[in-house]
Amino acid sequence: MDIEKILKIMDRFDNSNMTSFCLEEEDFSLTLESKKKVVVEGTVGNIVPATAVLPVQNQAQEDQKATSNEGTDIKSPLVGTFYAAKAEGEKPFVSVGDRVVKGQTIGIIEAMKLMNEVEAEVDGVVAEIYVENEQLVEYGQPLIRVV
Repeated sequence: MDIEKILKIMDRFDNSNMTSFCLEEEDFSLTLESKKKVVVEGTVGNIVPATAVLPVQNQAQEDQKATSNEGTDIKSPLVGTFYAAKAEGEKPFVSVGDRVVKGQTIGIIEAMKLMNEVEAEVDGVVAEIYVENEQLVEYGQPLIRVV
């Protein structure tokens, strides 16, 4: 199953009233539970079997983000590992205080051995970075705030 199909399934589940969902194919399994936990097991093509369980954000993080009404949060378009720079030891794509333009790369998310660039959705200044380099992120999780 390709990543686009997985993302569509996740989006439909997120917008439904379901509390759990399980899809099993010959060499692939996807389990979604209550919008906060995603378990992916199996192989896709020649990719090594993997298991990813998403962390549940603590209430303090949720409250902090809820009070940040000013600006636009750029959210993760998929589940994976966030990278702040192109390679280890290189300068991060963005830092707090940097000016960004729509379409500018703000980070990379590795999902299923594929590197996916995350782009700024608006012009502005980076006010806050919510995630750290090499942190596991979930679909829809805020990554940075641009004002």
